[in-house]
Amino acid sequence: MKKIFYLFFALFLTVMVIGLLPVHSEAELYENVLRLHVIANSDSDEDQALKLKVRDRILAEVETLVADCESFEDAETVLSKEENLALLTAAAENAVRAEGFDYPISISLGEERYPKKSYESLCFPSGVYTSLQVKIGESGGQNWWCVLFPQLCLSAASKSENEDKFISAGFTPEQYKIVTDNDEGQYEVRFKILEIIQNIGK
Repeated sequence: MKKIFYLFFALFLTVMVIGLLPVHSEAELYENVLRLHVIANSDSDEDQALKLKVRDRILAEVETLVADCESFEDAETVLSKEENLALLTAAAENAVRAEGFDYPISISLGEERYPKKSYESLCFPSGVYTSLQVKIGESGGQNWWCVLFPQLCLSAASKSENEDKFISAGFTPEQYKIVTDNDEGQYEVRFKILEIIQNIGK
């Protein structure tokens, strides 16, 4: 009798663990979202205000650059071009000079680890994402983070409008559900497992 009990208990645990394991669509979330990370020179009020000025200039330029992009790959290709990185750097430098500062600007596109971040109704798990990183001066101040693709940085959009952005960018409704529902406990565990798997692969 005990053997039967332990057998059913083992099967129950197996089903529970399998139910919590990340599925392919969740893993693809890391691979299809392009993030923006702006780092201020310092935490002084002036430098934090300047960070937002630089952010606004970068977003204005990126919005134009990726306007015709229909996928993550399109956006990544456009933003990785040397001439476009130079254009973004110049725009950021102009924003810095306009505010009376002479901090250097460093902009790069590559992989970067992000903490868990919420944007209004959306929540993205911590993990390694493709990121456009903008460093101002000594880059010793607080960060500003957002999602460049799908374009959410300037969005005060409704849930349906955000969903449309994800779907038009090639995401499935299930993938969109991940970033709107992952605070419900089960997704928290699934993403934690996904982070562990991702770290093992590094």
